[in-house]
Amino acid sequence: MLERFVNSMNSNTAAVERAVWEAYRSEFPVTERLIYLNHAGVAPLSKAAADAMKHLADDAWNFGSFHYDQWLDAYEGLRRAAARLIHADPAEIAQVKNTSEGVATVALGMDWKPGDKIVCFKEEFPANYFPWKRLEAKGVHVEWLSATDPLERIDEAARGARLLAISFVQYLSGYRADLRSIGEICHRRGCFFFVDAIQGLGAFPLDVEEMKIDALAADGHKWLLGPEGCGILFVRRERQDEIEPVEFGWTNVAGYNDYASRDMTLRPDAGRYECGTLNTIGCYGLRAAIEFLLEVGGERISPHVQALGDRIAEGVAAKGYEVLGRRTPTSGAGIVAFRKPGVDCRLTVRQLKEQGIAAAPRQGWVRTSPHFYISPEDIDRLLANL
Repeated sequence: MLERFVNSMNSNTAAVERAVWEAYRSEFPVTERLIYLNHAGVAPLSKAAADAMKHLADDAWNFGSFHYDQWLDAYEGLRRAAARLIHADPAEIAQVKNTSEGVATVALGMDWKPGDKIVCFKEEFPANYFPWKRLEAKGVHVEWLSATDPLERIDEAARGARLLAISFVQYLSGYRADLRSIGEICHRRGCFFFVDAIQGLGAFPLDVEEMKIDALAADGHKWLLGPEGCGILFVRRERQDEIEPVEFGWTNVAGYNDYASRDMTLRPDAGRYECGTLNTIGCYGLRAAIEFLLEVGGERISPHVQALGDRIAEGVAAKGYEVLGRRTPTSGAGIVAFRKPGVDCRLTVRQLKEQGIAAAPRQGWVRTSPHFYISPEDIDRLLANL
């Protein structure tokens, strides 16, 4: 009797959860056509983002800039939404065209001296590798670690370092960094803590206060389910004077609305890093995308993404594939990469595409990356086609 009751409760809970995810699944028409497992590449727009961008396009088509005041509100709305997502203040959010611009703003905007030391990680995507590597030409010493190195090794490397830069989630292995512990290390060592968040933000919770992050960059077109060409740069208020704008135009200054002014005093917030007119339609889309994710709730998104990743990893391993890295409840993310000796990953991805399944070939690995609206049955179909 008790066993039947427990099974019934479990079944009811599963049904409720399934109903929740099916409801949000309808926000993504792509599910009617494809099994989309490439959110680590370029994700489908959420319906909220697509509708917002269509609204602006229609407004600009019919009225030009007559409703420009509404456009300005969209800019500030994006700051507010992004700040809520990462637990920051809107004054600490700048709008950038992509993660690369955010990384470069920090890397090239700080006053480096020969002999300065920074800590970086060798597995990084080039956007979070090249800007730091370039500093070696200025006499900056870069200590290269592995993202999977133990915290003791990271603590030792951070001794005497001015900055540590790491990705929230590694783009190939899907390894999710322990940002809270690394933030504690950086705080204790007096080391500036920078995070490239593009492969985790939108799928896993991130709190810049709890994690003691000093600056963070993320584009909208992956796990945030927004458009390309629009992203966010967070710089902690008390650190903003340490980073000079890399690009300088009319909107970096405090009096940017006074076109006759020649006062070059910087804006008193992260807006100082915005150079010129913003990507308005991108801001509309990204604001809506983030507000949609806030509505769904990270507490519901991240466990499902983690479970889908685990399902892929276990399933492909059972079919004889090698899985890149070792997944744990704290280090796993939405990215799973796998391969089979003697099988060209590009051929596998092409064969999956023929079956309506989107994945990506990356450095000899098949990389999959499901988001929260993907169902377990979608993953089973992937496995059946391998």
